[in-house]
Amino acid sequence: MAVISTTNQASTTVTGNRQSYTPALISLAVLYFMMGFITCLNDTLVPFFKKGFTLTYSQSSLVQFYFFLTYGIMSVPAGRIVSRTGYKKGMVLGFAIAAVGGLLFYPASVYHQYVLFLAALFVIAIGIVMLQVAANPYITALGPANTASARLTLIQGVGSVGTTVAPLFGAHFILARLEESSASSEAVRYPYLGIAALLLLIAFVVSRLSLPVISTTGNVEKADRSGSGVFSHRNLRFGIIGIFVYVGAEVSIGTFLTNYITDLLGVPENVANNYVAFYWGGMLVGRLLGAGLLRIWQPSRVLAVCAVAAVALILISVNSSGLLAVWSMIAVGLCNAIMFATIFSLSVAGVGRHTTAASGLLSTAICGGAVISYAQGLLKDHATWQIAFLVPVICYLYILFYGLNGYKTSNQRV
Repeated sequence: MAVISTTNQASTTVTGNRQSYTPALISLAVLYFMMGFITCLNDTLVPFFKKGFTLTYSQSSLVQFYFFLTYGIMSVPAGRIVSRTGYKKGMVLGFAIAAVGGLLFYPASVYHQYVLFLAALFVIAIGIVMLQVAANPYITALGPANTASARLTLIQGVGSVGTTVAPLFGAHFILARLEESSASSEAVRYPYLGIAALLLLIAFVVSRLSLPVISTTGNVEKADRSGSGVFSHRNLRFGIIGIFVYVGAEVSIGTFLTNYITDLLGVPENVANNYVAFYWGGMLVGRLLGAGLLRIWQPSRVLAVCAVAAVALILISVNSSGLLAVWSMIAVGLCNAIMFATIFSLSVAGVGRHTTAASGLLSTAICGGAVISYAQGLLKDHATWQIAFLVPVICYLYILFYGLNGYKTSNQRV
């Protein structure tokens, strides 16, 4: 799952004692778990709606399209709302909005209308974007600056647990009733009503917690004597595209993995969906391994190696069969683990006073999850899986370019 990271040049003041950090971090861990869980549960909805509404692959991928399109539309407005309401109220608002989206699954299931489900998912996504925009800078401010990365990595790890659990939950509670989906959407009604109730409960608890108050005062920016703007930084320009294609590749593989495995092994969708848990679980394992590698090797080199490995694994998968094809595609999750954070950090290197603007642009680029997954679905409608998976291959080839050359700044030899 792609997670917005923010680097703020502002000075931050935390009001509250050290003991108050623990409930704050616990609430943030719950927040990240729910964000990961809800986002990756979309991978279950794609095959469910495809069969239930007799959709093409591109039509079923609209689940991801409308969900990730929200990042392109709402990242900047959400940032402005959080800056006015504060981080705590921003998180409560995010939980509440996502809960409203979950409640909208009830009328959508009653009327059994795909467009109503897409609208409900769009509302859920608005809440998720709000949560991410509020949570990341809050995490970095809860404690010493030199341990901010460790805190964010730890909390994101909890999010990876949510992404791993979601496919198992979806397989048992949703896809196990797939045969009923052609006449009814009831299989998704009660799981999402339960999620909505849990989100409302979390919003209430967070609103009642006495969390550290963070006041942020922006530093006075120095005049830009060179007259250069945010887009004058080469590494950022290429990095925005890098985030776009990375999120697109990650999401598109997860989106169609259930259908891909179903076709490969000839098993029901609920059985195939269990394998998706290993794809997202690989992200958790890969983050632990990648953290060590990034301390030894240059991040750009690690990124390039992971990109090559991802391309190789996809090509092995589409040119083989059986369990070899399945596990080689699943293993791409290991390669994905360090990509988002590495591309992000390389993109903002050296941008100075433009860091905040750069962060917003990179966060907006997460909408690649909408475009790339739809493109792959459209290609699968008219071709084979071998051809369709060329879409993420092209994405990873671009990431390889970024790790070898695109990350270099304008001042570096290119």
